[in-house]
Amino acid sequence: MSDFAPAGDPVIPDYGVASDCVVNNGFFCADWFAAQWSSVFLPPLLSHIVITVIAVVIGFAIAFTAALLAYRRKWLVRPVGLVATFLYTLPPLALFQLLVPFTGLTLVTVEIALVCFTLVIIFQAVLSGLASTPSAVKQAAVGMGLSPGQVLRRVELPTALPAIINGLRIATVLTVSIATIAAFVVDDGLGSPILKAISSPFNTQFIGAGLLAVLLAFVFDAALVLLGRALTPWTRVRV
Repeated sequence: MSDFAPAGDPVIPDYGVASDCVVNNGFFCADWFAAQWSSVFLPPLLSHIVITVIAVVIGFAIAFTAALLAYRRKWLVRPVGLVATFLYTLPPLALFQLLVPFTGLTLVTVEIALVCFTLVIIFQAVLSGLASTPSAVKQAAVGMGLSPGQVLRRVELPTALPAIINGLRIATVLTVSIATIAAFVVDDGLGSPILKAISSPFNTQFIGAGLLAVLLAFVFDAALVLLGRALTPWTRVRV
């Protein structure tokens, strides 16, 4: 039986004896998916995780630092917010295209773009979380002799944690989805098997890679929910 993909770039690897599902191009052939898991799906899944984690960690470090500075120096809120919002509104493919002349068709281009899309979400989440601390609580902390740095660490940041975690959840899920488009720049991540499958009439590779991207977003989101609960046990105390 011949490959479904054009010669030179087969979408379906050599699978030996094909099942009826593969022969008839069923909606989703679980047997083919399982057989090709380690060669077709696992490597891009792992690289997708790495790409996402790197972008979110760097984006969080930049946005968190900028939010702390803006919280202390209010005049920075507007200019930093405008820059972050502008970067967020750029279409992903357009931003990739703008970066390629400087950083080439590399993972660096992908990471820069993904980091840009996380900034406004995390920046606003940190700011809104810090601003949610009641003024009476801060005044009480100052009255107890705490310095501004101690008030930030012991009062404001713990109060802001739920909002920060929610911002991280949104930024992470967004990064997982946009990272699939990165296959137009580098042959990496779950977007790679998706892009290759587009040129083929075979359904399973396209659907399988797409489902993995959706499941990965759910897993990241659930992990951050659990992290938020672990870091803020007081939010679960019933009065």
